[in-house]
Amino acid sequence: MNKILVVLLFLMGQVSGYAQPFRSDSLLRVLKGELTRESLYERQKANRIARLQLTLLHTDSTRFNARFNLYSAIFEEYHSYKFDSAFVYVQQLTALCERFQQKDSLARSTILLGTILLNSGLYKEAFDVIEKMDTAGLANRLRSDYLVLRARLYGGIGEYDNDAFFTERYYRKADEDYNSADRLTPPSDFEHTIDLAFIPDSVKQKHLTPDFYYHLITNRPMPAHNLAMVAARLSFAFSGEDRLCFIILAAINDIRSCTKETLAVFLLGQELFKMNRTNDAFLFMQEADRNAVFYGTRNRALQIESMLPLISAKLVDEKQHQKDKLLIWFLVSLIVGGILFFLLVIYRRQMLRIKDSEGMIREKNAELQRVNARLWESSKIKEELIGLFFKTCSSYIDMLQTATRETQHYIKLGKYNEVLRLLKNMEIDREKGNLYKMLDSSFLTMFPGFIAAFNALLPEEDRVWPKPGETLNPTVRIFALMRLGVTGNEAIAKILDYSVSTIYTYKARIKSRALVPAIDFERKIMEIEFIGI
Repeated sequence: MNKILVVLLFLMGQVSGYAQPFRSDSLLRVLKGELTRESLYERQKANRIARLQLTLLHTDSTRFNARFNLYSAIFEEYHSYKFDSAFVYVQQLTALCERFQQKDSLARSTILLGTILLNSGLYKEAFDVIEKMDTAGLANRLRSDYLVLRARLYGGIGEYDNDAFFTERYYRKADEDYNSADRLTPPSDFEHTIDLAFIPDSVKQKHLTPDFYYHLITNRPMPAHNLAMVAARLSFAFSGEDRLCFIILAAINDIRSCTKETLAVFLLGQELFKMNRTNDAFLFMQEADRNAVFYGTRNRALQIESMLPLISAKLVDEKQHQKDKLLIWFLVSLIVGGILFFLLVIYRRQMLRIKDSEGMIREKNAELQRVNARLWESSKIKEELIGLFFKTCSSYIDMLQTATRETQHYIKLGKYNEVLRLLKNMEIDREKGNLYKMLDSSFLTMFPGFIAAFNALLPEEDRVWPKPGETLNPTVRIFALMRLGVTGNEAIAKILDYSVSTIYTYKARIKSRALVPAIDFERKIMEIEFIGI
């Protein structure tokens, strides 16, 4: 099939500029394009007819041959285009032949009259016309045309009746007339080759393929109308894609020749309908209906009117099916969308919960970090204080041991005055001061910015700074012990050798003057940064 299409492309490109490549879809696009140019071809035909009519008007009525040729040319323009006009001119042609008593020309015009009556579906009238003909003495060519016309009439009536008994009789008579016509005028080589397409495949020569016939008819110079007729006839010799291509080819040339008999486009609509290509079938069947009305083809109009409702109903069913599919798709999409929305809501809630959990975890981690920092700070402070404790205790134990030995020695020797002198040399206040200095020094090592941070909590005029030579004064020392974790007033009083009321008074006085609320003052003290050792 691909080879057929390529050959058809080449040949049609040479002959008439057809589309490419030659597949049915491509040919359909060409046909649809030709439909848009239909009015152009009709204007061209109208111009040709107008020129012929003008020439006829100026032709002497006594010149038989000139007027016969002009009537024939005008009739030929109307022959497949418009029945009413063709009927008028063939009657004038017949009258001309009768007036000049031209028997052969009269026979030819009568056959033409029968032909257009046949095309219009007026079978009885066509039979009445040919039955009145005097066929005696006619040339073989005219008698052959007469027999072909009668065969076509029998075939048309048989197709119209569509009856198992009568149709068979009409078809048999048609075959007899065709055979008689062939005996009178044997077909030409071209006609014989066309006839070979209809022999059974079992005896058909291998080269008689659709490709061959495409090449044959498109490479042979012939008018568009003749090409359409040959292509339409060949379509009955093939099936499937090949048949469709020949029918489309015939329909294209029908449009180019302004043929309105509608056979090719009607067959195309039928074939597409069988192939379930309903949209295209409806389009071309409507075109066939317009052509039938325009030309006046009664029999074809009846066939089209019987087909159009079927195609329309199927088209409506397909549209409804598409709507149903669209509705189902919409409902499924709606359900899926609802499910996705539900999942999205659940996902969002889960994400919010995760975020909340992450926030709690971050808060817990921060709190743990603060706790760990405080634990590390407390651990370092304890290490420092324990070290200070053991160092101080060791110093005082050494001092007590020395004092004990000396006292025992002086007592044994009876030197009691020396004992008193030794006891007087042990200055408790000085040792207490040394202890405070040692404590202050260790504290400032751990909190070097404590004094400045402490005073930053007080107004300028109430700030407490150590005097020259002091590390910490009593007031600052109280809050220093609080920073070390000694919060009880009694514990602070014992360490500093103050009364509990004195400690309370110091603390109350400082808090009352602070820049922050009294309730927050101790918290601010505990927030003073620990540097470590």
